[in-house]
Amino acid sequence: MNRSANSRRWKLAVKIALACVLIADITLGVISWNAAAEAPQAQAQKLMQLTRTAKLLSADVQRGQAIEKRIPDLANECSGFYQRDLLPTSSGYTSVVADIGRMFREAGVQSSGLKFSEDSVKDRGLEEVKISSAVEGDYPALIRLLETLERSPHFYLLDELSLSSDKSGMVKLDLKLRTYFRT
Repeated sequence: MNRSANSRRWKLAVKIALACVLIADITLGVISWNAAAEAPQAQAQKLMQLTRTAKLLSADVQRGQAIEKRIPDLANECSGFYQRDLLPTSSGYTSVVADIGRMFREAGVQSSGLKFSEDSVKDRGLEEVKISSAVEGDYPALIRLLETLERSPHFYLLDELSLSSDKSGMVKLDLKLRTYFRT
């Protein structure tokens, strides 16, 4: 009996294992069938997404090629800017003092003078010149000065601007500019 009881248990265990395998097989079949039914839609959506990505990448390549074609023109523009707008060190200070003095006179402001400090720009063939000045005038005169500075044929960067007034109605403007000279 012991042997027949073991045989029955073993047969029951085999039947349970076969039932589990059959249920798992049916479940996987249903999942596979659902995935196959959705596959064309998912594939079409993925194809659309890949097509959009390809168009974006193609547009990037075209922009890069257009930039590459413009590089010689840009190099000429940079060289022209360097030669035309940046003064040589030999005559730079004289030109800047004359140019800024002319701007002060045209705007109708009074200056306390110009202060210069310089730094060399490594490996660029340039010298950075920082210019500071305190000017006084009425508000419209200071606006004219800033407009004249903006239209100057020479290259100036306005780094800092601070405004204060006194009791006489005059406005004081502290200017900090920067320019570059070719070395």
